[in-house]
Amino acid sequence: MATGHPDDRATRSEEEYVETEDGTRRRRAFVDRYPDAAQIVRICLGISFVAFAGGALFGLIQALHRTNVLRILPSSDYYTILTGHGVLMVLVFTTFGIAGLFQWATTRSLGVSPPSSRLSAAWLSTMVLGTLLAGGTILAGLFDAVPASADVLFTFYAPLEAHPLFYVGAALLIVGSWLAGASYFLQYREWRSAHPDARIPLQTFMVLTTMLLWYISTLGVAIEVVVFLIPWSLGLVQQVDPLLTRTLFWYFGHPVVYFWLLPAYLIWYTVLPKLSGGRLFSDPLARVVFVLFLILSTPVGFHHQYTDPGIASGYKFVAMTNTMFLLLPSLLTLFTVVASMEHGARQRGGTGYLGWLKALPWERPAFAGIALSGIMFAAGGFSGMINAGMNINYLIHNTLWVPGHFHLTVGTAFALTLMAVSYWLVPQVTGKRLQWRGMAALQPYVWFVGMVLMSNAMHRAGLAGIPRRTAEPQYDQFSFQAVVGSVAEMRVQIAIGGTLLFVGAVMFLAVMLATWTLGQPNSQLRVNGVLPEPMSGADDSPRVLDNLKLWVAIAVVLVALAYGLPLFDMVADGIFVPGSPPVPV
Repeated sequence: MATGHPDDRATRSEEEYVETEDGTRRRRAFVDRYPDAAQIVRICLGISFVAFAGGALFGLIQALHRTNVLRILPSSDYYTILTGHGVLMVLVFTTFGIAGLFQWATTRSLGVSPPSSRLSAAWLSTMVLGTLLAGGTILAGLFDAVPASADVLFTFYAPLEAHPLFYVGAALLIVGSWLAGASYFLQYREWRSAHPDARIPLQTFMVLTTMLLWYISTLGVAIEVVVFLIPWSLGLVQQVDPLLTRTLFWYFGHPVVYFWLLPAYLIWYTVLPKLSGGRLFSDPLARVVFVLFLILSTPVGFHHQYTDPGIASGYKFVAMTNTMFLLLPSLLTLFTVVASMEHGARQRGGTGYLGWLKALPWERPAFAGIALSGIMFAAGGFSGMINAGMNINYLIHNTLWVPGHFHLTVGTAFALTLMAVSYWLVPQVTGKRLQWRGMAALQPYVWFVGMVLMSNAMHRAGLAGIPRRTAEPQYDQFSFQAVVGSVAEMRVQIAIGGTLLFVGAVMFLAVMLATWTLGQPNSQLRVNGVLPEPMSGADDSPRVLDNLKLWVAIAVVLVALAYGLPLFDMVADGIFVPGSPPVPV
C-alpha cells in the first residue's frame, strides 16, 4: 500500500519520470502511481459521461417541445423525458462524477491507495445497480407494453407514485455513495495512523467535510424512500402524508445542491490557481468555507416549501435566515478564488486593476471552462437570493425562473467545472494525451453562450409567470405578459440556448471519446499534475478547523433546532395521517 506525507510527499513523487515503451521519458502520471485508484476514477467518470449524454439529449427534447419548435413525442411522454433528464443529470451524472473526483483527490493528497478492492467494487456495483433500476423504470414509461413507469419528476415525493423499482434504485444509488464515503474515510484513517500530528491535506479535508454533509442530508430522503414510498408503492401501506414526504425530500433537496457545488469548489480552490499560473491564496479560508457549508447547508429546506400551508411561517422564517447565512461562504470563495487567479495572472505578466485578466490562459479548455463556470455561478447566486426570500419567492415560485436558476448551479457551476477539469484530469488517469484540442478549446464557450441564452430567457419567463414542469405552457383564455422582451422571443432564445448546450455536450463527449480510444497510452503527456502549495498554508489556521467531530455535532444541533418541532407537529397525529392514496402518473 502506497503511503507518504501529504502534499509535499505527493509533489516529490509527481516530479519523477517513467520510461515509455518507445524509449522516451515522461512525467509519472496519476495512473502510473496509483493504477487501482485511476481505474476507479475512469469507471466513475465513464458512467458519469454516459448519464450526461442521455440527460443532454432529454434536455434538448424538452427545450424544443416546451417552446413548440419541434415535438417528436406526445406531451404525455414529456414528463417521462423531464424525469429522465432530472434524475440522470442531478443524481447519476453528479454522483458518479463526484465519486471519481473524490477518489482522485483523496488518493493524490494523502498518497494512499484505496483501502479495499472489495469495498470499491461493492460501492461501484451498488451505485450501478441502483442507476439501472431507476433509469430503466423511467425509460419504461415510454413503452405502453411495459408495466412500469416513474413519471414523478426529480422531486419524487407523494402523492405522485412511481413503480417500486424506481424507489429501490434511488435508495441503492444513495447507499452506494455512502459506501464510497466509507472508503475515503478508511483512506484517511490509514494516512492518519502514519501522520498523527499532521494537518489534514486540503483536498482530503474538502472531501471529508462534503461527505459528512452528504451523510447528514441524505438521511431525510432515505427515510422518505425506505419507510414511506417503497411500502406505499408496493401496496403495503394505503396512504402516506404528502407534507411529511415532501418535507423529508426537501430536507435533502437543498443540501444536495452543495453536494454538487463543493466538488466544484474543490477544483476552484486547488486546481484553478495552478491552471492560472499561480497558487491558492489561502488554505485557511478554504477550510473555513467548507466548515460553514457543513454546518449551515441542511437546516434550510423549508425555503422550498414557502407555499405549503401545513408549515408555520416561523419555521419558514428560520429557514430563510439560515439560507441567507450561506451567502458568507460563497462570498469568501469569490474573494479567495479571484485573488488566486489574479496572483497567477500577475505571475504571467499581467498588470493593471483589470488588465491582469487578459494574461490568463483563456485559450486552454480546462482553465476557460472552470473560470466561466465560476462567473456563471455568481449570477446563479444572485437569482438564488430571490428564491430564498419569503416574500419575493412568491413572485417566481414554480415558474421557469426556478430551473433557470438551478441550470446556473448544477448545470454550469458543477457540470462545466467537471467537463473542464476532465480535459486536465482524464489524461492523468488514462495515461493518454488529450485529443482534438481545438474542439476542446471551443467547447466551454459554446456551453457558456448556450447557458446565458437559455437561463436568461428562463428567468425573464419566470417573472412573466410562465410555469415550470409543464409540457404545454400555453392557455386559450390567458396570455402571459413579458416584463422585458416578448414571450415569443423568450421561447426562441430558450430553444437556441438549449440547442447550443446540446452541441456543447456533444463536443465534450466527442473529445473524451477520442482521448479514451485514439490517444496513445505511451505518448508524452503534456499535463503537469503537480499542485503548488498555497501562499498561506494550513499551519496559518487554528487546528480546531480539522476537528470534524465538533463541526458535525454543531451541524446536528442546528438540524434538530430547525426540524425538530416542525416534524413533531407533522407526526403528532400519526406518521401516515393525514394521508393520500397514490396518484398514478
